[in-house]
Amino acid sequence: MAHAAPAPGGRRGFGTGPNGLPDVFNGQVHRVSRYGIPVVLGLVYGLWAAANRRHGAPITGWNVLFGFATAIAFIVLCIAVARFAPLLKRELHSLVKSAFAGASVGFLYSQTGASVLSSAGLGLAVCAGIFAVFFYRYYTREDAIGNRIR
Repeated sequence: MAHAAPAPGGRRGFGTGPNGLPDVFNGQVHRVSRYGIPVVLGLVYGLWAAANRRHGAPITGWNVLFGFATAIAFIVLCIAVARFAPLLKRELHSLVKSAFAGASVGFLYSQTGASVLSSAGLGLAVCAGIFAVFFYRYYTREDAIGNRIR
């Protein structure tokens, strides 16, 4: 049975993204999600840090302030990492993203009252694991100069 050849750009309303896959969201959705995702993650992170810090005690004004300050710091750092890490070589790109993740997990764990050494150890373990995954991903999808090959 004969089928029509696919038209450039795919179905109506769908374009093709830079990786050749269909791009189902328009540019406005991508612009909103560039800042919306870090904001939502930051608010969840701030709530989680504040909950860890109060150890089941009643919520106080200082606890709420700590949660919002933590959320703002996380949002700013997350946007900065997402904006500037891709400009680096693949090794540093992997290291920056994994260091951010490791420091975030270590900080959350430190708010539970754990020792500094155990918090740093957990942060380093998370950093090493995520670095291995990111480095493998970037190493298999970029050439030595940093051009994407897939």
